[in-house]
Amino acid sequence: MLLPSLACALAALLPLADALSMSVGNSFGRLLRISTWGESHGGGVGVTVDGVPPRLHLTRDEIQVDLDRRRPGQSRITTPRNEADAVEILSGVDAAGVTLGTPIAMLVRNKDQRSKDYLDNDMNVAYRPSHADATYDAKYGVRAVAGGGRSSARETIGRVAGGAVARKILSLYSGVEVLAYVSAVQDIATEDVDHATFTRDMVDANIVRCPDAECAERMLARIDVIRKQGNSIGGVVTCVARNVPAGLGSPVFDKLEATLAAACMSIPAAKGFESGDGFAGTLLSGIEHNDAFYVDPVTGATRTATNRSGGIQGGISNGEDIVIKVAFKATSTIGQEQKTVTRDGKEVALRGKGRHDPCVLPRAVPMVEAMVALCLADALMCQEAQCGLFPMTAEQKEGLNPIGVGAVREGFDADAFQREKEASAGDRAVGLKVDEE
Repeated sequence: MLLPSLACALAALLPLADALSMSVGNSFGRLLRISTWGESHGGGVGVTVDGVPPRLHLTRDEIQVDLDRRRPGQSRITTPRNEADAVEILSGVDAAGVTLGTPIAMLVRNKDQRSKDYLDNDMNVAYRPSHADATYDAKYGVRAVAGGGRSSARETIGRVAGGAVARKILSLYSGVEVLAYVSAVQDIATEDVDHATFTRDMVDANIVRCPDAECAERMLARIDVIRKQGNSIGGVVTCVARNVPAGLGSPVFDKLEATLAAACMSIPAAKGFESGDGFAGTLLSGIEHNDAFYVDPVTGATRTATNRSGGIQGGISNGEDIVIKVAFKATSTIGQEQKTVTRDGKEVALRGKGRHDPCVLPRAVPMVEAMVALCLADALMCQEAQCGLFPMTAEQKEGLNPIGVGAVREGFDADAFQREKEASAGDRAVGLKVDEE
């Protein structure tokens, strides 16, 4: 029996049921908010993007570019399902391609679903090991057998479409670039990618989506071996965001790496997240791990000599490149026989049928980019809403310390700075008394 106070509270929420309906696990973001919808074998999938600033020029082609990188059937190491994934913009953009400030709805129709691959065999009643089949059934008491419904990677179409909008906002604001690549397939990993200079063309130069060509060949060979065995394989996607302004993110519960982790861990098959040096940083001492500050001799801005923090300190962006890694498990649906149970509790052997990815990593690259872009654009809008509401006075700006790659100290005299630096080379270090928990 409900307590009277709880019953009253629930009754008060009933009028809000319609407003809350898309918030039960299907929405992401605060000021820039996406809500995805649709199932893998339904009529289509899509997204509603709310909070997009008005008067931006946005074309269908800008959305389609990212969707084409995500779509199935791209190569022998992705699912052969043949979908064009052509996006339709239904609202929020006028005929001239200008955003209206109202929700942008986008739809991609399903064309090549084959439900009989799931319904006309044991997959109709047996749970795929490590898949969402059993847990969806436990939660809802019913599940979309064909294609996995909302647990299918097809749901990510809405994320990628919304991420393309976020990418446009970030690019216009400060030239932010969000680029990801496959950095590891099982134990085959690259350490030879320059995060400051690699490009999307370099990433897309091979079907693995690793800009290190030599390592990509070894990755592909491993994937092919696993694929021919009717098995699947996982690995790591690394994402770099350049030109992110300092100040994004909030202390405590809304730390930038916390929201990035939530965003990326919501992608299908994601099982791990690292920010900056991540777990490897635990092997370093403080003096080894700390990113020493220095003054950029050209811009006068405060920079860091290293970037083990991954562009985030105290949960707030520091203007350096943001670097994160997302670990993806091997896909659950495989062509080898596995032990499982049916819905009525019988132990059976199941061999996966239908079309699926032997390795999700190449298609996960645009998914990670999309979630990172959405997270950063939302954090940017929150920052402007709170801290940009009232412009700083000239006196306040004078005491502000510019930090990060794109920052510039006004009136900075590089020659005078260099002379002062040389003159003070032998000065004693500044002492700092610390008293904290």
